[in-house]
Amino acid sequence: QVQLVESGGGLVQAGGSLRLSCAASGIIFSINTMGWYRQAPGKERELVANINRFGNTNYADSVKGRFAISRDNAKNTVYLQMNSLRPEDTAVYYCRLGFSSSWGQGTQVTVSS
Repeated sequence: QVQLVESGGGLVQAGGSLRLSCAASGIIFSINTMGWYRQAPGKERELVANINRFGNTNYADSVKGRFAISRDNAKNTVYLQMNSLRPEDTAVYYCRLGFSSSWGQGTQVTVSS
């Protein structure tokens, strides 16, 4: 059974940084694409970044140059380093296994102005 557990969210001032973690179990982590998504109140869930098995990354235009996704296959964990945070980055951030229906429970990120 796939389990994805996010951590690292919180309240931060604009310009600050946070690092999110997503620990996976029940899968062969190293062969899977992993992604971070976010959903702000009243908006649809959107892709933030993903990383494939080869380490190739893809980012939403709104976070390019500020966020970095990475993975540690030895720890079955994917990370999202978020720098230069803006109030518009406020959302619940979710980890997702590839393009499947397996999602984590989400972690709240709030950026104050």
